[in-house]
Amino acid sequence: MVKICCIGAGYVGGPTMAVIALKCPSVEVVVVDISVSRITAWNSDQLPIYEPGLDDVVEQCRGRNLFFSTDVEKHVAEADMVFVSVNTPTKTRGLGAGKAADLTYWESAARMIADVSKSDKIVVEKSTVPVKTAEAIEKILTHNSKGIKFQILSNPEFLAEGTAIEDLFTPDRVLIGGRETPDGQKAVQALKDIYSQWVPEDRILTTNLWSAELSKLAANAFLAQRISSVNAMSALCESTGADVTQVSYAVGKDTRIGPKFLNASVGFGGSCFQKDILNLVYICECNGLPEVAEYWRQVIKINDYQKSRFVNRIVSSMFNTVANKKIGILGFAFKKDTGDTRETPAIDVCKCLLGDKARLSIYDPQVTEDQIQRDLTLSKFYWDHPEHLQSLSPGTVKQVSIVWDAYSAVKDAHGLCILTEWDEFKTLDFQKIYDNMQKPAFVFDGRNIVNVEKLREIGFIVYSIGRPVDAWLKDMPAVA
Repeated sequence: MVKICCIGAGYVGGPTMAVIALKCPSVEVVVVDISVSRITAWNSDQLPIYEPGLDDVVEQCRGRNLFFSTDVEKHVAEADMVFVSVNTPTKTRGLGAGKAADLTYWESAARMIADVSKSDKIVVEKSTVPVKTAEAIEKILTHNSKGIKFQILSNPEFLAEGTAIEDLFTPDRVLIGGRETPDGQKAVQALKDIYSQWVPEDRILTTNLWSAELSKLAANAFLAQRISSVNAMSALCESTGADVTQVSYAVGKDTRIGPKFLNASVGFGGSCFQKDILNLVYICECNGLPEVAEYWRQVIKINDYQKSRFVNRIVSSMFNTVANKKIGILGFAFKKDTGDTRETPAIDVCKCLLGDKARLSIYDPQVTEDQIQRDLTLSKFYWDHPEHLQSLSPGTVKQVSIVWDAYSAVKDAHGLCILTEWDEFKTLDFQKIYDNMQKPAFVFDGRNIVNVEKLREIGFIVYSIGRPVDAWLKDMPAVA
């Protein structure tokens, strides 16, 4: 029996290993983490992350060939193949702060692997890392190996939260990068043999190490670029009377472009896009490519611009002030079908509204009150640094109330903002909502999911990103 150990029981490690265990019953898979609470949750009926289909996969495999443990060193020592899926957060201090990836956890994992190993191992990069990280890890392992041989592979994940299990079942591609040596290619084949038990051969791509590492950053940068491109167009649409939904549909019909990631919104979020682009910017700068770095930096700038533009529209529409006005916030997760709030646009939108002394009533079906309060009180990038989260005790924002019903969130509110595209928001009784709001009643649709004309017939003043602007909004002076 092949033994796999995965260091890191988060959004990538947990689901990926669960699917490998399901599809490869002859492989023993152990997911390890130093967090007792996280491992306890993986061993319970209440998993630590919400992902459609994940509960069923874990239930089928747990206790059979899928195990979760805090005994990190024991299981690493026993494994034939070690996946490393630890945090690679953005540095908050020192050289490259605010851009470069912090590889502290990766280096610590590598030193531990070298220290406890008593047999040859294949070490697989699963975390998103800067190009050439494998070379640094290889040096750490080699210089601390005590005669043990290690092969390093890059196997980046290409999962989308909300569809991660389906993405793992039927991936567009599985990418494996390894050294172009006999031992390196043997290691590549060993990992390929795992995936080939359910993934078609033509979808398993093999490259050199550096191409695999860079492909992950490039893929996320290209996807984020598409979102920023359509969001930039949304601003022009509002100024000209065009409808961004019609423009993006027409553009997406071009087979060279395609329709995916062309939905205008309040901005992109998630743990990867901003972090990976900032990392890419830093790598370009370090390699003497300032023009390339600036090109990718603009993707982030447009995303920030879109969020601030959305807030400015809210404030200017509501007589240039939201002070002491209740605003209902529908959705806090960065996208539907996940409870993940990392880099969600809702954080910046809510913080800006709070800065103008608004009172916020927030509802999200999958995000807890503690999580929302923590996100609204922590500094940027701290969400990805466990040492910061452990040392800080986030307070409670007094202007914020968390409710567990959309109608409660908007009762007596002056306006409502839709910040996550949860399906339930599309079927709300907006007549009921209108009747229970202050007048004039405003709807600010950050995800373009409402029927604008129907809401205007009810009596709402509606702002929907990139769509023709309500006559009321045209007459209100813009906020700088």
